[in-house]
Amino acid sequence: MQHNHISTQFDVQLEQVRSRVLHMGGAVENQLSLAVRALQDGETFLIDRVLDVEQQVNALEMEIDELCTNIIARRTPTAIDLRVLTMVVKTITDLERVGDEAKKIALMAREFFRSGRAHMPRYAEIQRMSVIVIEMLRQALDGFARLDAEAAPAIARRDLEVDDAFRAVLRELLTHMIADPRTISATLDILFISKALERVGDHAKNISEYVVYMIKGKDVRHLSTEEIEQVVRS
Repeated sequence: MQHNHISTQFDVQLEQVRSRVLHMGGAVENQLSLAVRALQDGETFLIDRVLDVEQQVNALEMEIDELCTNIIARRTPTAIDLRVLTMVVKTITDLERVGDEAKKIALMAREFFRSGRAHMPRYAEIQRMSVIVIEMLRQALDGFARLDAEAAPAIARRDLEVDDAFRAVLRELLTHMIADPRTISATLDILFISKALERVGDHAKNISEYVVYMIKGKDVRHLSTEEIEQVVRS
């Protein structure tokens, strides 16, 4: 009877951790969306909201990390429970870094418009990258919520798509700078923004891979997309 009571308490604590991670994920997704809107639409008032959300995200990371540390110290979990807690710690680290990239985009947007460079083209690839990485993050968090690794191969493929888009932006911007050196400063800002989006895609892919490890106990971080698919379907 006592064992059942302890198990129930442990389940409640794990559910609390899961709920806080999803809350953090939602905040980060919102932060990223706000940053992209500020950049694309010139709604610079959104930048302050991005910075406000960052404080919430940082506080949630510390809260969840402490929860996991306490559970591991007091409950000494084994097998899948320990895998889940370990991957939760990794997940919140990636989420916090997505928040950092969102902040970077927001601050670059502020400088971009403050310096009078708002007339610079937004570049179609930047828009495309932002749509893809936000969807990747949403899918990764959905997989975490449902403990479902099914989306991991698709997220890996989309990450390759984002990498290709980043290289296309890089080529386009290099051509732009060579043609008109006066645009170098503004062009570099666009390059840094596209790199931030590319990093968001990496973090979303990481989270999806952590979900695979939680469920399958298999580390797929350095596997091909096809190999990840085989693990997920096994």
